[in-house]
Amino acid sequence: MRKLLGTVLIVLGCWASVPAQVTKHTTDLVPTGKGWGVQRRVAPVGQAPSKAASASVNGIIYHGGPVMRANKVNVYFIWYGNWTNGPKASDRQITVNLLDILFGPTRGIGSSGFFKINSTYNDTVGHPTGNIALAASATNHYSAGKQLTDANVEGIVSSAIASHSLPSDSNGLYFVLTSSDVNETSGFCTKYCGWHSRATIGGSDIKYAFVGNTDRCSSACEMQTVSPNRDSGADGMASIMAHEAQESVSDPDLNAWYDATGNENGDKCAWKFGPTSGVMGAGAYNQTFGTYNWLIQMNWENSRGGGCDKTLGGRFYTQ
Repeated sequence: MRKLLGTVLIVLGCWASVPAQVTKHTTDLVPTGKGWGVQRRVAPVGQAPSKAASASVNGIIYHGGPVMRANKVNVYFIWYGNWTNGPKASDRQITVNLLDILFGPTRGIGSSGFFKINSTYNDTVGHPTGNIALAASATNHYSAGKQLTDANVEGIVSSAIASHSLPSDSNGLYFVLTSSDVNETSGFCTKYCGWHSRATIGGSDIKYAFVGNTDRCSSACEMQTVSPNRDSGADGMASIMAHEAQESVSDPDLNAWYDATGNENGDKCAWKFGPTSGVMGAGAYNQTFGTYNWLIQMNWENSRGGGCDKTLGGRFYTQ
């Protein structure tokens, strides 16, 4: 099944140190958080870039920005739209429960060997631990309608923080998760399946991501409609959310780790799963967290020359 080109599946050995610094190339592209790079804006005359880019030794380059180094990254879900009885079967509580489990503190992706791949990315201070877990959730019943812009997504996060539905947490990642009747007009289902970004909200550097119910466009945003947990929306969203989470950890402000084409670690392994158990298209999976099986795209490991990996220190795969 052909997927969106450049889709965002919206982030060793005492950790890879930052390589020696070299001159930054103005021809490099910078990430958008949506799976493709754009031309770097040229600094005004007489104003040098704040940081020099590092040499690439593992297929990805450090550009001087921070990573999310805290012991654990806190995840916040904003369930936008109708997640009780929406138009698709996956707009239901079972989807909510499955994604809660995926990011749960004991049976989920957090602290798994897969997510610890992100600990191979560091900044000038230290590196992430590779731990992530759901901290809190909030609901929003169409406050900005069913046709969202990028600005609307940021506004939904800002409103949740301002209303104290969710705390203000600069060590957090806020997911805006939309039911299948909601569109993101900058390119959901046509250019991307999810994306991540950041904004200054209430004086804090807030990291957030958009991921829609993939059942809105299963041919574009789901690898298989018969999925491991028999919920194609939850299973499709799971891989995209993992993609956005790993990129948010390694490149939270879009100025840390990416390659010369503007691809972040998740982009470099988009729609690549490695060996799977079962038949693809009929519930195949490549990861087991707790008692649940998932089909989760691989992540780019920043060590040993770099490559797409299913678990920290594992075998690199091309597909």
